[in-house]
Amino acid sequence: MPRPAVLETSLAGLNVRRGKVRDVFDLGDRLLLIATDRISAFDWVLPTGIPDKGLILTQTSAFWFMRLGEPNHLLTSDIDHIDLPIGADREALAGRTMLVRKTQVVPIECVVRGYLSGSGWKEYRSRGTVCGLALPPGLVESDRLPEPIFTPATKAESGHDENISFERMAEIVGQSVADELRRRSLEVYRRGAEYALARGIIIADTKFEWGHVIDSGADQGRLILIDEALTPDSSRFWPADRYAPGQGQSSFDKQFVRDWLETTDWDKQSLPPALPNDVVIKTREKYIEAYEILTGSLFPWR
Repeated sequence: MPRPAVLETSLAGLNVRRGKVRDVFDLGDRLLLIATDRISAFDWVLPTGIPDKGLILTQTSAFWFMRLGEPNHLLTSDIDHIDLPIGADREALAGRTMLVRKTQVVPIECVVRGYLSGSGWKEYRSRGTVCGLALPPGLVESDRLPEPIFTPATKAESGHDENISFERMAEIVGQSVADELRRRSLEVYRRGAEYALARGIIIADTKFEWGHVIDSGADQGRLILIDEALTPDSSRFWPADRYAPGQGQSSFDKQFVRDWLETTDWDKQSLPPALPNDVVIKTREKYIEAYEILTGSLFPWR
């Protein structure tokens, strides 16, 4: 039986910055990232949370950080090894909390697309391109691309990220950093997608965030992977055994929520409606299923 959804966290004496999903606490030379059960769609945080979603995102990211071997910001996700203020509800925070290195965040969403879907499919139908990159003619919805493509976007604190050209990215962050981020993002996607496909999940696309290490030491200035990695929130996950090009795909991610919202009369300009219980339950199960398939382990909080 799932516990009630955690929509907000607080820690005595610590300031918090709230993103769409994560509550971020500044510990000086470290950050505490707590993944809540909030869920967003169409640039809105919905009034209804998905119980245990924050646990799934945190545990999935921790799995990938270890699996990929890519330099990253995670120090520990074990609540017993994290110093918290007196009175903190450790039981409520267990499983959804990461102690991470502080970085100077690169202000770019590093998006990698391996399949033709979503906004990429819409652009391809009208222009034959995805984020300005020309693709071969004759592709259909959900087709696997000849090679994964890197399509950066500007990061938005609120609202929708804006796709930009690689040239514009280089103007923002510098040519050498842009080159490195493209190379490493494509490589991390390749390794992750190959592993996931062997487990039965297609990672159609994903986005990565990177930051420059700012604590003193030999790693100072080094680019490392931050935030989350290859989760159902940052990626499009499809079951490989049901993959059929030429149409939209069933998914393990929050597309299920988006699809339900599209059946309502919500105008996407006003506060979104609450999710019905059956959508909440099915969405939770999809996130858990993705975690269990990828990791080969049962979800501990089932």
